[in-house]
Amino acid sequence: MVGGRVRGWWKQEWRDRNKIEKVEFQSMVMWHVMPWFFFLSWASLPLGVSMKHETLPMILGWTLIAVAALQCVHVNRSLRRSVDHYLKRAGMPRRDLAVAGALMAVGLGLALALTATDGVKDEMIGFPLLFLAVPFGQALGFAVPIRRFFVHFAALDVLLVGAFAAVGVRGGELVGLAVIIVVAGLLTLLTSRCGAWTLAVMWEGDRAREVEARLAVAEERLRFGRDLHDVMGRNLAVIALKSELAVQLARRGRPEAVDQMVEVQRIARESQREVREVVRGYREADLAVELAGAQGVLEAAGIDCRVSGSSAGLPVSVQSALGWVVREATTNVLRHGDAQRCDIVLTVTGERTTLTIENDGAPEIVPESTGSGLAGLRERLAMVDGTLDVTSGGGTFRLAAQVPLPRSQKPAGAREPEEVGL
Repeated sequence: MVGGRVRGWWKQEWRDRNKIEKVEFQSMVMWHVMPWFFFLSWASLPLGVSMKHETLPMILGWTLIAVAALQCVHVNRSLRRSVDHYLKRAGMPRRDLAVAGALMAVGLGLALALTATDGVKDEMIGFPLLFLAVPFGQALGFAVPIRRFFVHFAALDVLLVGAFAAVGVRGGELVGLAVIIVVAGLLTLLTSRCGAWTLAVMWEGDRAREVEARLAVAEERLRFGRDLHDVMGRNLAVIALKSELAVQLARRGRPEAVDQMVEVQRIARESQREVREVVRGYREADLAVELAGAQGVLEAAGIDCRVSGSSAGLPVSVQSALGWVVREATTNVLRHGDAQRCDIVLTVTGERTTLTIENDGAPEIVPESTGSGLAGLRERLAMVDGTLDVTSGGGTFRLAAQVPLPRSQKPAGAREPEEVGL
């Protein structure tokens, strides 16, 4: 039953995450586990075997272990808020930071009392001290800039050295305690801040790609609007002038008014033709450009993409329909699953053109957004009597689009039934 739940979670949750979400999830797991690992290896085990079997040392020691465990619980509960603050998703978790500092202070006070009462054997108090600074350092590393982090730990180091000197710790042992706090600060800074910085860079890059895509769409809209304005603005101005002239001539009973209206009719039809050309150029996709663009985008995303086949000589309608297939398939590979490879094969024969796109790392269940996208592709292909077949299984997603190719429009160099290579 447990194995089935794990497999269900793997299919529904893990495989549907994008790469950055997976990296963030793995980092969160590491940050949750790290304090407990240090708790076992640096706090509970060394303290449990080294405390003296006397009443006061036992009370202080086990209380210290309990406080250390509470530190781990608290840092786990507040970790999400701390990371969200660093990634600029939430405000400063001041209360969480205050609680982490208070628990550390209580733990250090208990360690100081154990040292003052000589309740720990063989100078083993250094290991619990090393741990006590770790949960607070992790919370602080997400919350404040690096300079303030070092300032806080420097102040902590000075206070701790002064307190232990006051209870009689001298010489090399006191220097060792100072070094322990420095090591704890550097360790937590490296394990928490470096990973969080990597996540921040990845999310920033993802947002930059989204902005770039939006700018590309906006630029295309501007181009379309500019072309449409150039066509319609000039022709509508001429139509307005000639219509006004025709009105004036008609009021005077001049027969030239008919000639002007005939000219207006001609310009209107010419405008319709030019608008169709602008829209056709905007909507139709060049298959060769789409194939090259898909390969570049997928390889930039770390996916091994191999493209074979040539679109040279294919009818414009066929290239446009298949170009939309390439766009939709590329989007699905990037957004769904965790693909490592993608093969795109274009085959041209005397009767049909076949475009096959296959990738690994596909989810077992096709996302709803993908289904609606495929429905739109089927509608586009149906306009050129084409078909679309989709198969998914074993982590592999395969899309095959076929468009009939009239013999009168058979591209030069096409062979039957061999594949045309690049």
